[in-house]
Amino acid sequence: MTTIYYNNDANLDLLKNKVIGIIGYGSQGHAHALNLKDNGQNVLIGLYQGSKSWEKAVSDGLEVTLVDDLAKRADIIMMLLPDHTMASVYKESIEPYLSTDKTLMFAHGFNIHYKAIVPPNNVDVSMVAPKAPGHRMREVFIKDSGVPGLLAIHNDASGKAKEIALAYSKGVGCTRAGVLNTTFKEETETDLFGEQTILCGGVTALIKAGFETLIEAGYQPESAYFECMHELKLIVDLLYQGGMEYMRYSVSDTAEYGDYSRGPMVIDSSVKEKMKDVLKSIQDGSFAREWIAENDEGRARFNQLRKSNAQHPIEVVGKELRGMMSFLNDSD
Repeated sequence: MTTIYYNNDANLDLLKNKVIGIIGYGSQGHAHALNLKDNGQNVLIGLYQGSKSWEKAVSDGLEVTLVDDLAKRADIIMMLLPDHTMASVYKESIEPYLSTDKTLMFAHGFNIHYKAIVPPNNVDVSMVAPKAPGHRMREVFIKDSGVPGLLAIHNDASGKAKEIALAYSKGVGCTRAGVLNTTFKEETETDLFGEQTILCGGVTALIKAGFETLIEAGYQPESAYFECMHELKLIVDLLYQGGMEYMRYSVSDTAEYGDYSRGPMVIDSSVKEKMKDVLKSIQDGSFAREWIAENDEGRARFNQLRKSNAQHPIEVVGKELRGMMSFLNDSD
């Protein structure tokens, strides 16, 4: 079993008198920065000149500066940029100012694990990865709760890298829910695998296949949408709350029997073999190389895939139906 850290395992005093630099002010960046600020920390935001987030961060009561100035001033530098832009920003604006008294942090291990960023050995390098989108992370923090997180150490030059990372975890609220000890390798590879085979790629492919099967059989698009897309949230919420057993307890016996008897007909052993192929491409770095090259070459394939998927019939009918569902705008 992995080690899980909670509030009592972390000491916020270790961040006292330190400048915590947050690079990026998007979904994750704003949540990290505001949670740390609310916990009494000295937070500095680093953005590029002309960033649309600049005024937003200032209006939230935060000091904002350019990334290279942040790299000079900050004791802790948290990189919260998209994977495909992070390496160039690091090379141009952070690496020249790294010194042995600084800590370089990440919320995802992609660039470290695949060596797009190779920090010097005399600098602490760690990861605190909250397991939730930034808006959710901020929402539960305000309610005196937190989202779980992952913690990993890549370099421990000072001998205090884990203690500082735990203090940071407490500052953003993750130790309220629990922080799991892991490695950059494990976090990166499991995160990519989950996204590609289940959470994003697997789920959306399954939804589209189910929708298309019903449409091709002559059923109404609206009925197909409700069955294959809309009701998915009901099931996911049950799974989230109590696992598969609770979900099966909550649905009808007919649905439960269909789950046991027909689910394996759709997701059979061949799917698991394909999942292994996906995992292999993550482990050997071929997916990372493909994604880096895609960005270096202008994202032509990515943009075409985005466009074609946005035009799928389930998206068209879904927009119409969701437009009539005023309850979707209700806050939780």
